[in-house]
Order: sequence, then C-alpha cells, then structure tokens
Amino acid sequence: MTNGEATTTTCDFMLEEAVLLRRPGGPAVTRELFGHILEVASLRNVTLQAMPVDSEHHACLEGPVRLLETPEGHTFAYSEGQENGRLLAGVKEVARIHRRYARLRSQALSPKESMGLLERRREEL
Repeated sequence: MTNGEATTTTCDFMLEEAVLLRRPGGPAVTRELFGHILEVASLRNVTLQAMPVDSEHHACLEGPVRLLETPEGHTFAYSEGQENGRLLAGVKEVARIHRRYARLRSQALSPKESMGLLERRREEL
C-alpha cells in the first residue's frame, strides 16, 4: 500500500499465435483454456497481445523476454535457457532487453485484435 491506497500489479503478456494452434487435451479442453485466457486478459490490470505467425518481423527470436519493474522503479530482466536462467540487473543489459520488448509490442497485434484472434480460434474448435 502507498499512502493508504492499494496498488495493483499490472501484467503485460505477449502470446505467440503458434501456441494457439496446439490443442492440448483436445478441443473441449482447449476451448476452456481459451475462455480462461480471454477472461484473464479482460481484467483492467492485464494486457495481452498476440504475435501473428505470419509476421515478417519478430524482435525476440532469441528467446522469451521477461521484465520486472519494482515499486521503487528498478527494472530487471530475466533470461532463461533449458538448463539455466539468470537475472539481469545491469542498466545496459536491461535496456537492450527492454528495447527488444518494445519493438515486439509494436510488431504484435493490438490488445483488441489479439482478443479477436483468441475468440476466432476458440470458435474454430
């Protein structure tokens, strides 16, 4: 809490459209999963953007991007491989990851378009 007010954590997610093409557990389970994602993405503190599979550009082909900003304004990045991970705190390292993420967001569908894509994929099941 800050000055007697509750703070809400904001969460921004980038979702690869390719993930939506999988059918874990079959159509019924996948439909339910899409419904849950749509429900969470509709929360006021959550933003979801989808990266289309047919995009000619993709700023984060080197792997997933995870950024964390603390209430004090410090930003960290997390880099993970199959057998290791590391927290990045250096200003230059974090800035490089942040630029990639910003570029990826500009290449992805808007939140509204992303919700529409999820709804269409759910209806296709």
